[in-house]
Amino acid sequence: MNLRMAAPGRAARLLGIVLVFGLNPDAAFSQPAVASPPPVVTAADYARAEKFLAASTNPLIVGGTVNATWLPDDRFTYRSNKGDGQSEFLLVDPVAKTRVPAFDHARLAAALATASDTKVDPAKLPFQTIELSADAQSVSFDVGAKRYTCDVKGAACTSADTTRDPNAVVSPDGTRAVFIKDWNLWVRDLASKVERPLTTDGVTHFGYATDNAGWRQSARPVVLWSPDSKKVATFQQDERTNGDMYLVETTTGHPVLKAWKYPLPGDESIAMLHRVVVDTDTGVVVRFRMAPDYHRAMNGDDFDTDDMSWSPDAKRLAFVSTGRDHKTATVRLADAATGDVRTVFEEKVSTHFEAPAGWRVLWSTNEILWNSQRDDWSHLYLYDLTNGRLKHQVTSGAGPVTRILHVDEKMRTVHFLANGREAKQDPYFAHVYRIGLDGKGYQSLTPADGHHAAQVSPSGKYFVLAESTPVRPVDVVLRLSLIHISEPT
Repeated sequence: MNLRMAAPGRAARLLGIVLVFGLNPDAAFSQPAVASPPPVVTAADYARAEKFLAASTNPLIVGGTVNATWLPDDRFTYRSNKGDGQSEFLLVDPVAKTRVPAFDHARLAAALATASDTKVDPAKLPFQTIELSADAQSVSFDVGAKRYTCDVKGAACTSADTTRDPNAVVSPDGTRAVFIKDWNLWVRDLASKVERPLTTDGVTHFGYATDNAGWRQSARPVVLWSPDSKKVATFQQDERTNGDMYLVETTTGHPVLKAWKYPLPGDESIAMLHRVVVDTDTGVVVRFRMAPDYHRAMNGDDFDTDDMSWSPDAKRLAFVSTGRDHKTATVRLADAATGDVRTVFEEKVSTHFEAPAGWRVLWSTNEILWNSQRDDWSHLYLYDLTNGRLKHQVTSGAGPVTRILHVDEKMRTVHFLANGREAKQDPYFAHVYRIGLDGKGYQSLTPADGHHAAQVSPSGKYFVLAESTPVRPVDVVLRLSLIHISEPT
């Protein structure tokens, strides 16, 4: 039956072919239509499109952006865009509730023109950021390869050569910088420019502080300076047995072959980190007494210095070791003088561990504020640093904690960002909250409908908040409880 039913269908198809040939014998051999030539894109077209890129459109936006540079006393400066490429630098005092020019723009422009022997427009100053002195009497900034310091009244400007090494990491006190040379770690005195090696046993693919594993290709050292600017926490990274990765660059001329170490999933060997602390005064290398760590971070594969934390006296270093499969995160505490390491606690998951909100070590009370998604939401937990025991859960409920903003150890409170906690609001909107480290006193500080981005002052008393929705422009406010100083939009 099936054969008899199939035959007419086949015959019909053959008849269709015969009819096609009968009606147009040349149909089966006709050439396809000639494609239209592609449109010609001219230089004028590119120039017109370029006008819509961020570099061209951002200067047209007035207000709505405040990138605060905080001073120790909670004052801050920022660059305010006035449109048409014009801007001004402002100084905000939260206590006095004032916003004034950070310096005399006209007079400083004149002094800078004299010092640099160039024309300077006070409304279009040739720098984007400034560093105001603690007494607010002088301002420093970079123009090209020079760093200028001017008094805020614009009486005079002095300059110094600032040819800085982008591949060096400067100490907190600004006196020295470490960099990589021949797989070893070196230190440079920034005043005298004298350089000397801190390590000498680094070899090819087993170097110190290298930032070249995976897709990362940087010559900048991966280090965390101690608060006293005397030590760096880093590692000697072993990639000697890792497989190679290759890329071919093809632009014009002959292609360029790039090769570097890159382990693949399933490879027996991956980059391993031998953790160390290096004394930048003496060059003494203290190796941690533990097995090498995998080249991993809590939030991603590339090593992250946020996974390390120095004690204020620079005697101890807390750090997190992440398993190769990202299923374990182990908090450890190292003695910077001896290299002795103690495991504080370990968290294991069956899928994938991440700590999107980060973590904090509360050194004054020997506690750790830990971020975990163990109950399916990102929440904060308080641990005892001395014995690794969980004290209690700090945050709870629906809606993930996405970022720790500030921890006040004296007031025993934490400010944080979270999503999806405000009823009848878009769950993607972020809001600022405060809660006690004991898990009590939970409070929403930004209940208004909208998305909130926050920059916190050094003391944690003030917040620069940017509030917006898809249909409402950004409104930037400085906030302390109910006090607001608005940035005009």
